Amino acid sequence: MMRKLLISAVSALALGMGAAMPAGAEGHIEDVAFSFEGPFGTYDQAQLRRGLQVVQEVCTACHGLKFVPLRSLADEGGPQLPGDEVRAYAADLSIFDPELDDERPRKETDMFPTVTGEGMGPDLSLMAKARAGYHGPYGTGLSQLFNGIGGPEYIVSVLTGYTGEEKEEAGTVFYENTAFPGGWISMPPPLSDELVEFEDGHANDVHSLAVDTAAFLMWAAEPKMMARKQTGFVAVMLLTLLTVLLYLTNKRLWAPYKGKKTAV
Repeated sequence: MMRKLLISAVSALALGMGAAMPAGAEGHIEDVAFSFEGPFGTYDQAQLRRGLQVVQEVCTACHGLKFVPLRSLADEGGPQLPGDEVRAYAADLSIFDPELDDERPRKETDMFPTVTGEGMGPDLSLMAKARAGYHGPYGTGLSQLFNGIGGPEYIVSVLTGYTGEEKEEAGTVFYENTAFPGGWISMPPPLSDELVEFEDGHANDVHSLAVDTAAFLMWAAEPKMMARKQTGFVAVMLLTLLTVLLYLTNKRLWAPYKGKKTAV
């Protein structure tokens, strides 16, 4: 009886808290089927390259990627750009060198630029992991193993969630966004149809651009995801084999004694 009363009280409290939350406090997050989700999912190399192009042409004007080394663009499992393209890409970016006391072109061993200053947005290096939670709190359930951590879905939903409505408060313009907590965001809509042209002729509507961007930012946050999945799969197979061998060994060792009754 007490257990039922306790469960009822907790349920009522949870419902009361939910009802007390203001409308629009939690944004609507769209479910997106990414290729890297699931225990056997992998990054789509072409998609990562398109996402890199969007980030380079659109996002880096206000956001940095300070934790991502440029050399990782050539790594297996990522965009996997040829070495000469990585060096050329790095050379187009500058960095202040204290030894030279001047700017110099970046090398592939340098990181992506850090963007700071008034009006600049947060760094995007770990954004996909920082916004984990759509499929449940990070690291607490099997749903994330099959559906991913939810960060990329959040990014897509925010990039495509603008309604076109605006308002001004204290000299700051806010834009209505169905995915952003609270329903209003200070970042103007960064994407528009045909904003970026891809060499492969891939679709470049807002939703497609948002999905490609989110996939690249997931790779930026988890560049070794594929290697970790492969290692985990091998570990599970070895543990399964070891379990079977131990079971058969135990069964063989105790076979002569099973079924025999000890004389009184």
